[in-house]
Amino acid sequence: MTIHVKRAFKYRFCPTDAQAAELSRTFGCVRKVYNMALAARTEAWVTRQERVNYNATSAMLTAWKKTEELAYLNEVSSVPLQQTLRHLQTAFTHFFGKRAKYPRFKSRKKSRGSAEYTTSAFRFRDGALTLAKMTEPLAVVWSRPLPEGAKPSTVTVSQDAAGRWFVSLLCDDPGVKPLPENGNAVGIDVGLEHLLTLSTGEKIANPRHERRDRAALAKAQRCLAKKEKGSANRARVRLKVAKVHARIADRRRDMLHKITTRLVRENQTIVIEDLTVRNMVKNHRLARAISDAAWSEFRSMLEYKAQWYGREVIAVDRWFPSSRLCSVCGTLRDTMPLNMRTWTCDCGMTHDRDVNAAHNLLAAGLAVTVCGAGVRPQRSTPGGRSATKQKPSRREP
Repeated sequence: MTIHVKRAFKYRFCPTDAQAAELSRTFGCVRKVYNMALAARTEAWVTRQERVNYNATSAMLTAWKKTEELAYLNEVSSVPLQQTLRHLQTAFTHFFGKRAKYPRFKSRKKSRGSAEYTTSAFRFRDGALTLAKMTEPLAVVWSRPLPEGAKPSTVTVSQDAAGRWFVSLLCDDPGVKPLPENGNAVGIDVGLEHLLTLSTGEKIANPRHERRDRAALAKAQRCLAKKEKGSANRARVRLKVAKVHARIADRRRDMLHKITTRLVRENQTIVIEDLTVRNMVKNHRLARAISDAAWSEFRSMLEYKAQWYGREVIAVDRWFPSSRLCSVCGTLRDTMPLNMRTWTCDCGMTHDRDVNAAHNLLAAGLAVTVCGAGVRPQRSTPGGRSATKQKPSRREP
């Protein structure tokens, strides 16, 4: 089976002063147009119960450019402005499809600055990328090669809170092909003491990236709190805080990419638990540790890589009692506190809590593929399925 994978390749670049100024103006105009279009669509719905689509907002943009107050919108490329209207249309489509909340206004201080260029607004030749309204190509740090003969369909330029500039090129990657089937299956139980516990008995340690830099982060945040709002000193220290956060996020993302790539390459079927992380972080004692573990990001990476390489990810219902169920005889314990890491079943089998949970998850997940257990997706799952809660069968030891 031939598949065509659109893949984004992200690189850092160092803009000149003129390029940085042009991009900053573009980010500001993109944010302005998005907020004005969102306000217009909201007002039309609230006052007249009228749905305004992309074509209507595009006509509004043309009218805005002709006014004296918004004439500066003509100074930047028109493509990113049109693209932000398309993004707003997509946000409303997801909202009306009950897949997302109502679109929010973009903040100058909190929202990430970005602009998307289509093929008519950039030139990519011989490894040199030049954007519209610019005379010189961007000084991109090509940390990895693009696929041979790649022709980017869109280019997205962004700047993060730490002041770093990035460019993302979306293009077809013919190198992504389904891997040969190997028949291996693994159950994965996520945790805090160990990030992952596999049904094979392997445990992957939790590096706790945020804890490693917690002292440096706290020091920078204390310094930030003492600076006067709006001052140059506060802006300088805010950048220092953002760099610590960026370092933590980069380390976490790099580790998750390595783990998920390895799991997808080694296993044909991967079974995980469908956890509601957004509810779990409401526990104030565990919220920081759960956020640092990044279980949701782990699942997202696992799912899209499985879809790329022809693997299957199965998410078992969150209420399945994987920890309290004996994987040998099927006995179900009534309770099991979090501090109980090992326990002995009535059948005489002593279990490691996490390894036992991974075994049970694997068995529940395989029931989907073998005997067709019911499927109830807990969320959109691009590369896998979700097994419903299954009542364990009690067998006599």
